[in-house]
Amino acid sequence: MTRARTVTPAVRRLVTGIVADGAFKALLGAAYLIGAFWLGELLGVSAWLMVVSGVALLIGGGAEITFARSRPVRTCVWLMVVYDSGWVLTALAGLLTARQGGSAGGEVWIGYQTAAPLVFATLLLIATPVPKIPDTRPQGCAH
Repeated sequence: MTRARTVTPAVRRLVTGIVADGAFKALLGAAYLIGAFWLGELLGVSAWLMVVSGVALLIGGGAEITFARSRPVRTCVWLMVVYDSGWVLTALAGLLTARQGGSAGGEVWIGYQTAAPLVFATLLLIATPVPKIPDTRPQGCAH
């Protein structure tokens, strides 16, 4: 006899947060695509890197939204913490580089936002899916 997995309100809120995080990544990716030339100039990176980063963010955000309900919440949250920690560290590294007069600050930050979402999406893709909740309804004629 298998025990049915229940979805608690706390888990439901976490899944909602995971979907919102994915939506934020996707919106940021769309903004990068729309404003590639202007943002690229502002950050000191080429427009093509902004476009590639935008596509990567769309992929990462889409994967996060897609797998939010089919991957363990613990795995999703752990990956989000690692991703966001790297995001903060590279933002600080980019800012520090720019403050010291370097020209690679934007490239460091946008480079991370190009690679990390693809790694994130890949790890979600290969993560073990959550077992399906068995259908406990009686089989027979539908009413």
